[in-house]
Amino acid sequence: MANEGLITREQAVLRVEPERLEQVLHPMVDPAVDYTPLAVGNPASPGAATGRIVLTAKEAVEEAAKGDPVILVRTETSPDDFEGMVAAVAIVTSRGGKSSHAAVVARGMGTCCVVGTRELEIDEAAGEVRAHDKVVKRGDWITVDGASGEVIEGQIPTIKPEPGEDFHTLMGWADEFRELRVRANADNPGDADAARGFGAEGIGLCRTEHMFFGDERIDAVREMILSSDQEGRAAALAKLLPMQRSDFVGIFRAMNGLPVTIRLLDPPLHEFLPTETDEVSRLAAGLGRSAGEIEAAVARLHEANPMLGHRGCRLGYSHPEITAMQARAIIEAALEVADEGVDVLPEIMVPLVGHEDEFDNQRAIVDATAQAVFEEQDRKVDYLVGTMIELPRACLTAGDIAARAEFFSFGTNDLTQTTLGLSRDDAGNFLPLYVEAGVYERDPFQSIDKAGVGRLMSLAVREGRATRPDLKVGICGEHGGDPSSVIFCHSLGMQYVSCSPFRVPVARLAAAHAALEEKRAAAGGAS
Repeated sequence: MANEGLITREQAVLRVEPERLEQVLHPMVDPAVDYTPLAVGNPASPGAATGRIVLTAKEAVEEAAKGDPVILVRTETSPDDFEGMVAAVAIVTSRGGKSSHAAVVARGMGTCCVVGTRELEIDEAAGEVRAHDKVVKRGDWITVDGASGEVIEGQIPTIKPEPGEDFHTLMGWADEFRELRVRANADNPGDADAARGFGAEGIGLCRTEHMFFGDERIDAVREMILSSDQEGRAAALAKLLPMQRSDFVGIFRAMNGLPVTIRLLDPPLHEFLPTETDEVSRLAAGLGRSAGEIEAAVARLHEANPMLGHRGCRLGYSHPEITAMQARAIIEAALEVADEGVDVLPEIMVPLVGHEDEFDNQRAIVDATAQAVFEEQDRKVDYLVGTMIELPRACLTAGDIAARAEFFSFGTNDLTQTTLGLSRDDAGNFLPLYVEAGVYERDPFQSIDKAGVGRLMSLAVREGRATRPDLKVGICGEHGGDPSSVIFCHSLGMQYVSCSPFRVPVARLAAAHAALEEKRAAAGGAS
């Protein structure tokens, strides 16, 4: 219609709802097929896939290597399951909401995922998954629809849509009109390449903990955690340094000339330790310790509420050598690619800051490490140090933090948890009832709760820029790919949003809607 002159390009862009783009970016279950779902949960990552049931990450890796697609079915996932999640074509959990571990990791990889399928009873020992009067077993075929949240028995045909010329034309028009930049959350060079392919203009969140998995790496991390003194931790971190540096080199090359925001280590350390007996035994043998010592360490690091525990900048505060290793890896990688002619501007992000003194502590380590590397190599590279705003206190004291930080990036997953007092991993059991009753218009882990979380964000932007007028502000929580949340971020005057690579086109179109609707409102509502 726009090409024929019947409507303007602006009208064409506004007539396409951003959410509809999901349909041309991911496979879907063939709508011509009749079926009855085995179970229905929360659609956490779009797409559709068929595969054989596996019940552990180890099984997923082993069975996928044999050639058949596999679907990882777990009660819930943890970082221990990462390799299995990578091997699977889809992920299903019986617990968790749309911001749970399984959901966030799956969206980042573009893997179909359904969470919170409460009808499913998973019996790993028996190798069975039960739903009401139906039983499917390890190795049976199932189909997962990440758009509807359905888990279906058997092999259901799927359709793989191909974005055509009209899609790319529409996205080009959207880019003409939008003001918000759109970055991607990406943790490795492959994801960075994929993000650029979807039109990302940088990386807004690189989760460094995702680089720690794989047998060689996870063992070094565990050695560091279990070391009894700083010397032992330093020796283990020395093994991780070249691995992290290599990853950053690959990401900087992939994002040549585009900004890359790298978050320092965030999760609580117990998440990296093994819980299964065979893994405990393997680690004990590798470290020359008894299985009992490893189990005792796991118990010692256990926290009643780890999401509010020893994580984020608190890890770097108590273990400054971790921050120093990561800062060195980032700066050395930046210098290496700069020598190749690659434009690079690392943005080093300190997570979970609630007090300006925490940021001062971590920034001092980063700056001292960077200066040491510059002196060693007799050359420099520019970098920024900022923080992830994800605690109410950080929002309320944003002016003080901005005096030290060069950028803010809202981590709205945790900011929503800490503001509303809702666990993103457990709220799926009752939050849908709140949405149905109208307590929340939409799931606050999908779309920003503007009355509560949004007010804190607005305050943080205003007070942060009052202190530092050139403060760069963005968002890197999963809300960065939600159209309503993107429009809200535009209204706050943010520079960018960041989301999973596969949601970048959705965010680009939503940002165009925000700019055009603002323009229309300023003109008095004229079409």
